[in-house]
Amino acid sequence: MIRKLMYSLASLALMAGTPAFAYEPDQGEADLSPATPEILSLRDRAAVHDAWLGERLETVVPSLMREKGIDMWVMVAREYMEDPVVATMLNATSLRARRRTILVFHDPGNGEPVERITVSRYDLGDFFKSAWVPEDGDDQWQRFAEIVAERDPQKIAVNVDSISAFADGLTSSQYTELYAALAPEYQERIVSGHDLAIGWLETRIPAEMEEYGNIVRVAHSIIGEAFSSKVITPGETTTDDVVWWTRQKTLDLGLVNWFHTSVNIFREGVEGPLSGDTVIEKGDMLWIDFGIVYLGLNTDTQHLAYVLKDDETDPPEGLKAGLRDANMVQDALTSSFEAGVSGNEILARALKKSVDAGLKPSIYSHPLGYHGHGAGSSIGFWDNQGPSDKGEYLVRPNTGWSIELNATKAVPEWGGQEVRFSTEEDAFFDGEKVTYLDGRQTRLHLIGGED
Repeated sequence: MIRKLMYSLASLALMAGTPAFAYEPDQGEADLSPATPEILSLRDRAAVHDAWLGERLETVVPSLMREKGIDMWVMVAREYMEDPVVATMLNATSLRARRRTILVFHDPGNGEPVERITVSRYDLGDFFKSAWVPEDGDDQWQRFAEIVAERDPQKIAVNVDSISAFADGLTSSQYTELYAALAPEYQERIVSGHDLAIGWLETRIPAEMEEYGNIVRVAHSIIGEAFSSKVITPGETTTDDVVWWTRQKTLDLGLVNWFHTSVNIFREGVEGPLSGDTVIEKGDMLWIDFGIVYLGLNTDTQHLAYVLKDDETDPPEGLKAGLRDANMVQDALTSSFEAGVSGNEILARALKKSVDAGLKPSIYSHPLGYHGHGAGSSIGFWDNQGPSDKGEYLVRPNTGWSIELNATKAVPEWGGQEVRFSTEEDAFFDGEKVTYLDGRQTRLHLIGGED
């Protein structure tokens, strides 16, 4: 009893203090049980895909090439060995690279449009026209070398990079053949396409952002149903039952998951999380990590739920306080975003704000878009709360983010047990502020009662 009183007093003292940043509970509360938005047919999804791709090729690529001073960007992919960038540049019906696919972007300068060609047998929809006819007698690499010489680029960017896998899609054998095909003067003009590859993958266009919130809402609707009495019966349902329910639900909607769902239990008197075939009981706090892919974009969400006991209508105050702490760490992080600074600097700012406010944070946020763990700057890792090579990249506007982190807090009702409150919400950084795509969790999902 004395220990519980001490924790209660400590909690009150923290709440009375002045944090080093503004807690913003009105940043958009997520609907914990939204209806699932309509899912488009495959044919309609293909139309959306190609419309977005066309806009991106016309706007994102020229902007990046001119910003970085690159007048030729070359990518090479082989069937079933796609460069991560090439995989996102294929039209809806191409699906994969064919045999060897060589994509060439060339900026002729003087404000003229950036040329797009493929040194391959086949066109790629209306986006890349073939510039090689094998029957004419040219070898594919020979034709590529001719195209380069005809355009005389000063910088030839290729996707070779030791830091990011997203910018390292050119395999060793293909680089060797590309290099050997070029005249010595052009060999000397090869540079890394790192900034182009990352910039292409991380940049979100307005048309994508008009739909991204809807995509996240689909994920929220699945989580909302998973964390309800429709799926969970205390004393019977295991965490694995919930995991596989989410996988099946995603498939039934005609979508896919980009990683296997995780569900853990945090239980009074038990150190650390429980999972697997552990049966969910009343009084448990549940955690889920869940993500889908829809319209080529990824979601990544972690939510918390509480299983009501028979005499309860609300979670223990200590659990609610833990979620509030996690929300405050979110605010410390999102208020630290600034275009043109590194992920390492944003991490340092956010950690300082959190610690100064008396919180116990761990931050490991990442870009989100074409990939779940997307291209761009890292902001911490769960096993490294200091600077990293991947965190040196500068944060850019018009980028999607997974605001992933946790706050550890003692729960008085559980005898002062330290509990980790992990949250993850999808957001967009416009260069000025971070906005949650479909709100953020500020209340625990409740299982039991009337749900």
